[in-house]
Amino acid sequence: MTRLTVDIREKRLAGRAVLGPVSFGLDAGEVVALVGPSGCGKSTLLRLVAGLDREVTGTVRWSGEGPRLGVVFQQPRLLPWRTVRQNLDLAGADGAEATRLLERLGLAAKADVWASQLSLGMARRLALARALAVDAQALLLDEPFASLDEGNQRLARAVLAEYLVRRPVPTLLVTHDLAEAVALAHRVLVLSPGPARLLFDQAVPPGVRTDPALAAATVAVLRDLAR
Repeated sequence: MTRLTVDIREKRLAGRAVLGPVSFGLDAGEVVALVGPSGCGKSTLLRLVAGLDREVTGTVRWSGEGPRLGVVFQQPRLLPWRTVRQNLDLAGADGAEATRLLERLGLAAKADVWASQLSLGMARRLALARALAVDAQALLLDEPFASLDEGNQRLARAVLAEYLVRRPVPTLLVTHDLAEAVALAHRVLVLSPGPARLLFDQAVPPGVRTDPALAAATVAVLRDLAR
């Protein structure tokens, strides 16, 4: 069973504190949203969790030997000289699942197009498809719906929600959007302005995600608490 434990006392960059203290856990099948102002350290925290940066005072620990991660970065990080389908294949994506996700995300007609020819919105949808198609044991998603128009945001959120019903893997979602966090997460962690520290950790009851009025009220309360 995959579990994440984060206990960061401080993270410094160029001699300056940019993060900490931040402590929380992420259990199997749980979706946790990290919310905070721009530049507070959310992406830095995600890099630490992904193991891309290990210079930290404290601990970031996955259970066992560490899971296979599906990651969406703030930038799509595609190989521009490869086609859409090749970007998925090179990541080790499951063929049938990759095809299904391309169709679901409106990219099937672009399968043989060079990644360099995609719009930013298409590239972001492809990055999400890649993360969901690699048989991940945990997901790390950094603003995965940024730069998408309203219709494609709804579509991408629905695809992610469907995936997590079928495969309830531990998921850490970085977002600046409280409504997005409430719609997708079991818990919302609100961070302070940088250097980010954890202000509070709020559970989201299941009924909130299916009741627009309750969701709006929850977002309002979280916004007030975060001030």
